[in-house]
Amino acid sequence: MNERHIIDHIAALTDQKDARLIKGIGDDCAVVAKDGRLVWLLTMDTLIEGVHFDPAFHPPEKLGRKAVSVNVSDIGAMGGRPVFALLAVGMPKTFDPSWFQAFAKGLADGCREYGCLLIGGDTVASPQGFNCTLTVIGEAMTDRVIFRSGARPGDIVWVSGQLGLAAAGLELLRRQLDGAGDGFGPLLAKHLDPIARVDLGRILSESGVVHAMMDLSDGLATDLAHLCKQSGVGARIAAWDLPIPPVLIEAARLTGADPEQWAVSGGEDYELLFTAPAEAHDRLLELGRQCGLALTPIGAVVEGEGVVLLKRRDDGAYEECEIAYRGFDHFREQAGG
Repeated sequence: MNERHIIDHIAALTDQKDARLIKGIGDDCAVVAKDGRLVWLLTMDTLIEGVHFDPAFHPPEKLGRKAVSVNVSDIGAMGGRPVFALLAVGMPKTFDPSWFQAFAKGLADGCREYGCLLIGGDTVASPQGFNCTLTVIGEAMTDRVIFRSGARPGDIVWVSGQLGLAAAGLELLRRQLDGAGDGFGPLLAKHLDPIARVDLGRILSESGVVHAMMDLSDGLATDLAHLCKQSGVGARIAAWDLPIPPVLIEAARLTGADPEQWAVSGGEDYELLFTAPAEAHDRLLELGRQCGLALTPIGAVVEGEGVVLLKRRDDGAYEECEIAYRGFDHFREQAGG
């Protein structure tokens, strides 16, 4: 079983109904009715030492901030704002108090930056390194929540920011090449201290032109496949339109990697992926400028299923490559792909 199969299996077992539940498993957040005007948004994420971070190069203060950002990103992806947070921490009994204090400071700074209040949690001893789980509760206007399930054939697929930076930053850090070139700072920061696009998510929600949206945590190939599955559609992406900056190409040259592969399959960018009708093009570019972010159209939603990447060949023809679910998967090796 891979990660997608595990989630589908768990979802099939949750057959209890509740009139207050608007959306359960299958989106960035669970959505629960609060009152006639607002809904609660609930999300949870875990960071595991050796899986999500390496303490040899990940400063604890930035790790604390990242723990908040990766959860708040889900709230922003549905057009909401974070309100409360709950923290569960597991640490070895011989943990370094100064390391934990720096982590806690980063976590507190992150909560303060995004406007959410830490209200409780749990602390336990861990036999195998540090781990933390954060639950964030947000809220949104009932009629402004953006789900993954609203994409329509003919919609344009958009992303915010640039793609592949976090994967490149992680590779540079793993190879101790983070100081090997000028301008690698944005790549390193994207892995160590990502920024959740909460303000952009809220603005896109309020615009009323976005049909479907989610954040990019597992990579474009996997996350767009999730959005398409929930919407009952397919997508075609143009490789030449992917927002790949020159610094990513330089990092790929240094490490022998493929920058396009980072952009398509690299995880943890925490940018927003969304769809909107073609006539919203100019409006969306203006909304991006209001947030100081580039928004880039990279393809289109089509009838059918699957996610196809179009590439130009040297002879001028196009090559089609199926990329659905080719992003990060915790259980890919065990599942055989």
